[in-house]
Amino acid sequence: MGVILEVQELTKYFGGLGAVRNVSFAVTEGEMLGIIGPNGAGKTTLFNLLTGFLKPTRGRISFKGESIVGLKPYDIVNRGIARTFQIVRPFHQLTALENVAISCLSKRAIDKAIRDQDVEEKAAALLESVGLSGKEGMFAKDLPHGDLKRLELARALAIEPELLLLDEPFAGLGLMETSSLSPLIQKLSQEGHSIIIIEHKLRELMKLVKRVITLHFGEKIADGTPDELSRNENVIQAYLGKGGMTLATG
Repeated sequence: MGVILEVQELTKYFGGLGAVRNVSFAVTEGEMLGIIGPNGAGKTTLFNLLTGFLKPTRGRISFKGESIVGLKPYDIVNRGIARTFQIVRPFHQLTALENVAISCLSKRAIDKAIRDQDVEEKAAALLESVGLSGKEGMFAKDLPHGDLKRLELARALAIEPELLLLDEPFAGLGLMETSSLSPLIQKLSQEGHSIIIIEHKLRELMKLVKRVITLHFGEKIADGTPDELSRNENVIQAYLGKGGMTLATG
C-alpha cells in the first residue's frame, strides 16, 4: 500500500500560542489511524489544517503526492478528502435526504457519478448504508443526536472520499448508539477507505485502529499500536492516567 497522506513538520501558531508544532506523520492507503490527546492538544486544529480551514504557519501536507497547502476547503474536498465535525452541522430545515443530496451535487461527486444516476436514489442509498433507511423524509432538526452523527457520515461519504477524517464520531452517544456506529466505521475501512479518527472514547477507538498518534500541547509525543501507547509513560502522564493500560486495551 502506498502513502495517501504525508504531513511534515506541520506547525500552526495563533499569536504566540503554538496550537500545532512540528507534527509529522504519514497515512497509508486503507489505513485507519487514531489520534488522541487531552482537550486543547491540537487535534481539531490539525484537522482544520488538513482540510483547508486553517493555513499552516509552516510545514507541508501532501495528498496522493501533491501539496494541498493553501487550497480552499472545497478544493481539498474535490481532491478526495472529506470530514465530519464533532459538533454536527446539518441543514436543520432540510430533510435527511435533502442534506445528503446537496453533498451529492459537489463537483467530485458529480464527476464520479454513474451515468444517469439519480441524485435522490444515491442519497437514499447512502442513508441506508449508514442505518437511516426509513428516515429520509425527517427534518434534520427532528433527528436524535445519534442519527445526526450518521447523517454527518452519509454527507461526507456522498463526495466519494478516498480519505475520511472523523472528529469524535462517538461524542455524545450512548452505549447502544456507539455499539451500532462502530461496526459501520469498521466496514468503511474494510471497503478501502483511509480513515483518521479523533476520539476520546478510548475503548471504542482502540478496537477499531491498529495505530494511534498522541498529541500533547500541540506536539506529537507518541506514535504506535494501542498496546504500545498504553504502556508509554509520556502518554500515561499526559492523558491516560494510571489506568491507561486497562482503559486503552480493555
